[in-house]
Amino acid sequence: MFYKIAQKVMFQMDPELAHNVAIGSLKMTGNTPLNCFYRQHVKSAPVTCMGLTFPNPVGLAAGLDKDGESIDAFHAMGFGHVEVGTVTPRPQPGNDQPRLFRLKPAQGIINRMGFNNKGVDNLVRNLIAKKTDIMVGVNIGKNKDTPVEQGKNDYLICMEKVYQYASYIAVNISSPNTPGLRAMQYGELLDDLLSSIKAKQKELAEKYGKYVPVALKIAPDLSAEEIQAIADSLISNAFDGVIATNTTLSRDAVVGLQHAEEMGGLSGKPLTDLSTQVIKQLSTCLQGKIPIIGVGGINSAADALAKFDAGSTMVQIYSGFIYQGPTLIDQIVKAYCVK
Repeated sequence: MFYKIAQKVMFQMDPELAHNVAIGSLKMTGNTPLNCFYRQHVKSAPVTCMGLTFPNPVGLAAGLDKDGESIDAFHAMGFGHVEVGTVTPRPQPGNDQPRLFRLKPAQGIINRMGFNNKGVDNLVRNLIAKKTDIMVGVNIGKNKDTPVEQGKNDYLICMEKVYQYASYIAVNISSPNTPGLRAMQYGELLDDLLSSIKAKQKELAEKYGKYVPVALKIAPDLSAEEIQAIADSLISNAFDGVIATNTTLSRDAVVGLQHAEEMGGLSGKPLTDLSTQVIKQLSTCLQGKIPIIGVGGINSAADALAKFDAGSTMVQIYSGFIYQGPTLIDQIVKAYCVK
């Protein structure tokens, strides 16, 4: 009930302003009695993924809490893990506003944020300051002004700084809002990046005496051949996981709607089937060798079950969480327990 009231107020506001107000409110209340307005008990449903045991299979996708400011509040909501970021080595403002749009009739969101964040050093301070023991994945990317050919250096810088504080690290090469970024999903650029990440992982594991899994986040706008090539690279480089998928550039599901022609990545319900299809194809290619975290258009427990049936070990929510509220976490976990 409280969320529906809050949502009604927030949906009267500019989307990015509403987002900032929400994150600020959660940051202030996460470790206070005021978290009673969104705190909920979610049934224990442990799941093993990437060698880690998560308390339940539902996580918060990257992009909502870019700087890791409200981690404890999301823990109170019952998430099994939170993925923060995308974070870059240096702070950057992102793209010009407006850059966030609601497509309410379709329960979708278009964003072209452009990796706006306060930089990796700020994120590390927030990871150190969190009070709860929730599993936290850190999603890393490259600065906009770093040439694609030198992009791997940005990932390695971020990886080194967050390694000892992260439950796992997600390598984001699939956002459509950083020019040239998606080119890193293919061929020699991909293999060079993945092999460099794995070499750095080995180095850091020896340094800290702790193995932190690494996962790759991919786009939904891929052909069957491209999915196969990515799967082959993941297997040959012994990656620990893959997150499928990021937002889509397709507008087929929202033709004619207000804001549908805005540039950026489309998420939410219009992405549901496309994301599930990619997960199914990816699962066939990977043959169980690498776990999949499914994300994209999960607006109900049934949507989440479809992701599990397609081959996902865990799922993440973002746009569905905005439209449905924290109760979606509990609904998914309950459905998972009886599937």
